[in-house]
Amino acid sequence: MNEEQPVLEVPVWDPLVRVFHWTLVLSFSVAYLTEDEFLTLHVWAGYLVGGLVVLRVLWGFVGTRHARFADFVYPPRMVWSYALDLFLFRAKRYLGHSPAGGAMVLALLVCLAGTVWTGLELYAVEEGKGQIGASVTTGLPHLVGAAAADSDNRDDDRAASRTGRGGDDFWEEIHEALANFTLFLVILHIGGVLLASVIHRENLTRSMVTGRKRRQAD
Repeated sequence: MNEEQPVLEVPVWDPLVRVFHWTLVLSFSVAYLTEDEFLTLHVWAGYLVGGLVVLRVLWGFVGTRHARFADFVYPPRMVWSYALDLFLFRAKRYLGHSPAGGAMVLALLVCLAGTVWTGLELYAVEEGKGQIGASVTTGLPHLVGAAAADSDNRDDDRAASRTGRGGDDFWEEIHEALANFTLFLVILHIGGVLLASVIHRENLTRSMVTGRKRRQAD
């Protein structure tokens, strides 16, 4: 009688990658769903998203093997070829990120960074706060002047910011467009994960919790 061989698993996703992933899911969801109704919560969730993006970029250079950009950044030709194979249910299995998965990671990081940046600009214009964005856009003297000004001068600074930086409508439209496009990428990402899970007969969502995947076949 043949005994079923146990499935051998190997560690793939380190703790930082896993914590980053699920914390980003939570913080982006909170930021997207709150917006103007709960501004303070929305802003702090945005700050957290920004910090996570910076951390992930750094970890992409100094992190563990499968967390590094060098492990999952592929030429565009390979990305499109893999995406086509995925829809044809013949995609090659990768232990780390697939070419399409790696491209999605990069796209999400860029869009999240842009969303946070435009959010900072919008916050500076509308509320006179969030001067991280304003300082780079208008120069360090603006930041120093805003920090030193008293409450009577803040209204003048905000009015000047509206005139000099395109107004709140400009930043609001870009911020919302980037947030919505990021959500579209997230939905696309989830669809790709589910499809790859079916094709390769493994639970990729579970692997992002446990950090382990089935050992790559020889």
